[in-house]
Amino acid sequence: MAVCGINAQLLTEENNYRKAGIHVYLSEVLRNLPPHESLEYKAFSSFAPSADARADIAWAKTNPVTTNPIGRILWEQLAWPLRSRFSGCDLIHGAAFSLPVMSLLPSVVTIFDLSFIYYPELFPTFRRLYLRWATQVACKKATKIITISDASRRDIIRLFGIEEEKIAVVYPGSREMFAPPSEAEVEAFRREKNLPARFVLHVGTLQPRKNLKRLVEAYHQANPKDVDLVFAGGKGWFYEEIFQTVQALGIEDKVHFPGYVPDSDLSSWYAAADLLVFPSVYEGFGMPIVEAMSCGTPVMASNVSAMPEAVGDAGVLFDPTNTAELAETLEGLLGNPAKLLEMSQQGILQAQKFSWKKAGEETLAVYLDVLGM
Repeated sequence: MAVCGINAQLLTEENNYRKAGIHVYLSEVLRNLPPHESLEYKAFSSFAPSADARADIAWAKTNPVTTNPIGRILWEQLAWPLRSRFSGCDLIHGAAFSLPVMSLLPSVVTIFDLSFIYYPELFPTFRRLYLRWATQVACKKATKIITISDASRRDIIRLFGIEEEKIAVVYPGSREMFAPPSEAEVEAFRREKNLPARFVLHVGTLQPRKNLKRLVEAYHQANPKDVDLVFAGGKGWFYEEIFQTVQALGIEDKVHFPGYVPDSDLSSWYAAADLLVFPSVYEGFGMPIVEAMSCGTPVMASNVSAMPEAVGDAGVLFDPTNTAELAETLEGLLGNPAKLLEMSQQGILQAQKFSWKKAGEETLAVYLDVLGM
C-alpha cells in the first residue's frame, strides 16, 4: 500500500478570509478523492477534521504554530520532510505553492495562480518574495504540477519554463449547497438580513488584486437608481483604499460591507443579488463566478487570465482596467431584465461543467501517474 502525504495546513476553522478559495479547493478535493485499493491518503494539518470528514483519510496532527505564516513555512521546509519520511509516505503533495526543498520523495504541487509575479505591488513584501521563491523552486522540483485553469498552465510554462506535459489542469467545482433557492427562501433571507430590494454583489477577500476600488468608482459613475452595492468578504490586506473611496464619493449609504460570509449563507447572498460583478485584474480561476451561476445569479467578470474559462458564454466580460466600460456594462445590464434572465439560465448550464467529483478523480490520476500505478 503506497502512502500519499498531503500538506493540508491551509485548511482552517476560522470564519474569515482565510476560509476562502484555497481552503475550499483543498477541502473539496480531499472530500472527493476516490478510494483506491493500493493508495492511502495522509493529510497533515493543525486542525482536526470536521465531523463529516472521511474515515479513510489518515489525519496527522501538526503543531498549531503552523497557523502562523512563518511557522507554516518552517514546518513545510524543516519538519514536513522528516514527518513524511517517518510516516512512510511514498509521495507528497504540496497543496498550495510550495514543496520542501530537502525532501527526496516524488512530489506533486498545486499552483493556484501567479498574481504575485504579475502584480507584485499588490502584495505585502514578505508574502510576495516567499511565494515567488517557493513557487519557482516547487515547479522545478515537482514530479507533476496541478493548476486550476488553462490560463494558469500557460503562465507556468511561460514564466518558469516548465514543460507542458508536466502540468495537469484540475478545475474547481461548485459545491452542492449552490443551487437556485425558491423565491420564498430568498425573500425570507432578504428580510432577515434587511437587504435592499436590488443590489450588485461582489464575493471575495478585500485585497488589491480584486480591483474593488475601480468597482466602487464604476458603480458611482453608473449611478444605478435603487440598486445598492455589496462587498461580501473578509478584510485581507491593503483594503483601506476601498473604504476611503466610498467615503470620498459620499456613497456610504449605498455601499455595504457585511464582512466574511459563512458558507451556510453564501448561496442566499448570491440568489438575492441582481448581478455578481467580478472585476479582478487576475485570477487563477474565480470560484465565486461558478458558485453564483449555480445559484442562477447573472455574472459579469473581467476578460483576463482564467475568468473567461469560468464564465464561458454564459456571462458578460469587460476590461478590468477601463472604469468607463465597467460602468457602462453595469448600467446596461441592470436596465435589461430580459438579458439578466437569459444570463441566469445560461449560467446554471455553464456551472454544471465544473465538478468537485471530477476534480477528485483527476487529482488521484496525477498521484497514480507519479507513482507509476
